[in-house]
Order: sequence, then structure tokens, then C-alpha cells
Amino acid sequence: MNPPNFPGRGTYEIKVKGHLDERWSYWFEGMAISTDFSGDGTPVTTFTGQLVDQAALHSVLARIRDIHMPLISVNQIEADLKDEA
Repeated sequence: MNPPNFPGRGTYEIKVKGHLDERWSYWFEGMAISTDFSGDGTPVTTFTGQLVDQAALHSVLARIRDIHMPLISVNQIEADLKDEA
């Protein structure tokens, strides 16, 4: 469960099936992109980076959907719970 007033800011790791290279980074909010292979040899792309809020996260997920890459997981690695001034 999210803490009260959770803004969604933080560092995320998103994994999808398929291959994208670092040239796509600009289209995904500047997230770092790396590709590896699962145990069965399927290519897996990992997006890692900071997102400013839940809207930015949803934007990245919508773009993944739009290019038809199956989502494997979305994990928030580190939350940024600082109050905005």
C-alpha cells in the first residue's frame, strides 16, 4: 500500500519482452535501456531511471503498450518521498 499522498516520484525498473537499444531512451523519459536474455533465450529489455510522478510512469507504460512489447514487471527501486516546496 502506498503512503498517504504518495506522488509516485522515484527510481523504477521496468522489464519487457523484446529488444530495444539505448537509442530509444529519449522516447522513454530518458530512462537507461539495457537488453539481456531470459533463461529460455527470450530477449528482455530493462528500463531503469527516475520518474517525476505517476503520470510519467503511466506515460512510459503507455509507450511500451503502443509498441506492443509485453510487460514482464514494474518495480519501484527507490521512492522519493520528499515534500515538494
